[in-house]
Amino acid sequence: MSNNSPPAWRSVPSSVWALGIVSLLMDFSSEMVHALLPIYLVGSLGASMTQVGVIEGVAEATAAIVKIFSGAISDWIGKRKLLTLIGYGLAALTKPMFPLAPSVSWITTARFLDRVGKGIRGAPRDALVADVTPIALHGAAFGLRQSLDTIGAFLGPAVAVLVMWLTVNDTRMVFWVATLPAFLAVIVLFYGVQEPAIEKIAHRRLRFPLHRDELSRLGAPFWRVTGIATIFSLARFSEAFLILKAQAVGLPVIFAPLVLVFMNLIYASVAYPVGVISDRAGRWNLLALSLIVLICADGIFAYGPNIFWVACGVLLWGLHMGMSQGLFAALIADVAPRTLRGTAFGVYNLFSGLALFLASFLAGRLWDQSGDRATFLLSGSFALIALIGLVIIPKNQTR
Repeated sequence: MSNNSPPAWRSVPSSVWALGIVSLLMDFSSEMVHALLPIYLVGSLGASMTQVGVIEGVAEATAAIVKIFSGAISDWIGKRKLLTLIGYGLAALTKPMFPLAPSVSWITTARFLDRVGKGIRGAPRDALVADVTPIALHGAAFGLRQSLDTIGAFLGPAVAVLVMWLTVNDTRMVFWVATLPAFLAVIVLFYGVQEPAIEKIAHRRLRFPLHRDELSRLGAPFWRVTGIATIFSLARFSEAFLILKAQAVGLPVIFAPLVLVFMNLIYASVAYPVGVISDRAGRWNLLALSLIVLICADGIFAYGPNIFWVACGVLLWGLHMGMSQGLFAALIADVAPRTLRGTAFGVYNLFSGLALFLASFLAGRLWDQSGDRATFLLSGSFALIALIGLVIIPKNQTR
């Protein structure tokens, strides 16, 4: 790339920017809820750590399972924006359920429906980003969308802290305020995103993309990326446990959302620059470095005795997320056939989401039985296995 080339962000298509703003608004809403939900479940509704792990794990696994079908349907009918709208719309409609919730089961239902919405929109949205972006800009485009998404993820908890302070710890009021950006996200999506035409081909009318013959067309490079991403997800349980760790070392409840504010600030700052670098220098070495960062974070969480060390662990956790999540999306976009991109993102998210469910369940179970140290040491062990796998797999045909 010449020195006279425009900055990568100027070359990213306007629909990617719009999708990024939609992600920002919905994450703003979701993280306002998520930042307080673990403490609300444990402190107000009497849930155990195991229940928190199951709720978070089931929520993410639900999203992953739905993604594989929505992605395939978007390939089959050639309409990604419609499914993306349905997914964001359902997520917006579930937001009022959180302030109305009288029990753990109600919260579980709300999280389940919210993640169904995430599942419906996830794979078609990512395939849409790939459809409108030249392959030479995949890293920049997915990094930008991830950064904007994560800006919402740190603004949400920050506003949650402000509302908690203004309302003297009224958690339900925070949940009500969170409904506003969710509905605004749907409006921006409807008016701001243009969908390119996807060419019609004969096999789409004859076979659904989840047919065995169609899945075989995804190719070995795709399955290698997906396998490594799955092991990555086993090492990365729900961020709810970072909040609970901070509270365990003495962070007051009113400041608990600041854990996600800090983590997502780092995440948002890193994702786009790393995406741009990966377009020029390759993605695999950056992923390996992100795993080393995660192993360091887990060690700090396991043995850090106070809030200073927990803050260091949160910083490294956010750095790992910024260095890895957008790169995996870019790698899937790199290797997937254009007419099967929705299916590819759905399969990728299914495997990584099921792994995240298992990781969250094990994290909660270990915390209840053996304490937080065992939880973070397990995460570090999976990260080490993923690092070994990343080193030994063949990387031809992928960046």
